[in-house]
Amino acid sequence: MSTIIPVGYKSLLSIYDTQKAISLLKRLFEDRLAALLSLYRVSAPLFVEENSGINDNLNGVERPVSFDILRSDKRAEVVHSLAKWKRLALKRYGFFPGRGIYTDMDAIRRDEDVLDNLHSVYVDQWDWEKIILPENRNLDYLKSVVMDIVEAVCDTQDTLQAIYPQLQRLKKLDRKVTFIGSQELEDMYPGLTPKERERRFTRENGTVFIIGIGGALRSGKPHDGRAPDYDDWDLNGDILFYDEVLDQEIEISSMGIRVNEESLDRQLTIAGCDDRRELPYHRMLLNGELPLTIGGGIGQSRVSMLLLGKAHIGEVQASIWDDETLAACERAGIMLL
Repeated sequence: MSTIIPVGYKSLLSIYDTQKAISLLKRLFEDRLAALLSLYRVSAPLFVEENSGINDNLNGVERPVSFDILRSDKRAEVVHSLAKWKRLALKRYGFFPGRGIYTDMDAIRRDEDVLDNLHSVYVDQWDWEKIILPENRNLDYLKSVVMDIVEAVCDTQDTLQAIYPQLQRLKKLDRKVTFIGSQELEDMYPGLTPKERERRFTRENGTVFIIGIGGALRSGKPHDGRAPDYDDWDLNGDILFYDEVLDQEIEISSMGIRVNEESLDRQLTIAGCDDRRELPYHRMLLNGELPLTIGGGIGQSRVSMLLLGKAHIGEVQASIWDDETLAACERAGIMLL
């Protein structure tokens, strides 16, 4: 069974207080994130045109949910994420360096191969994107943005624990971020899988950012899959927090400095995706017509799990679960929304 039920687990909040806390959490975090990163809230699409090249291809094998449109010859597909759409929006809206946007993103991951405590076919996240200058395309700038996001999460936890004293039973998240390269991590734990390395390192360090995801390591395999046409594989990474309830890492964000013409050209070739060069979005990028940006997604349900001390993502979001998961949670007294 994929679902883990921690021994003696009991929700710290009632179902009603949980719903109230989620609403408050989202408002608090959005305001703090927007202030720290100079972001403005915008509306975003639930679906995009199938042949636009705007949808996130994730690992390249996941199938988007698609549908035809009455009285139109176009087909649409539900977004996997808004990684590319946001960059186009920044150009269309006339933003300038140092400013950006954030939005609510809802997606369906129909090919999610494991449904467990952290994974659902429904994805809800804050998608954000910010215009940067050429001199910002470096690791120091990436790290500074990561620390701002961690600060926003920790500040939100502080406020929630002041309002809901029950949550003070949870340890404070570590505000200090430990940065490590994916190759360093492989060298440190060569006998472990990437996920096992993440778990070991996060248990030891609390709050972690793993740098460099998508390109092959010396083992010949990448730390994790990443589409070749939004993040620069040398300037991206994942934010992970240690979660005491599950005694494991929770990845709350995949983010990075986005590809420029050179890195897109290189990564499309490495990934065997040269056919994408003719798509409208990719032609604009290769022609230097889009702004340089940094951006990412921050999982709303995962942040809610982490800050509210929940054991299963279904306690903070409504989705569809297999019968085994439903039975296990019912036996443990875990209320799935």
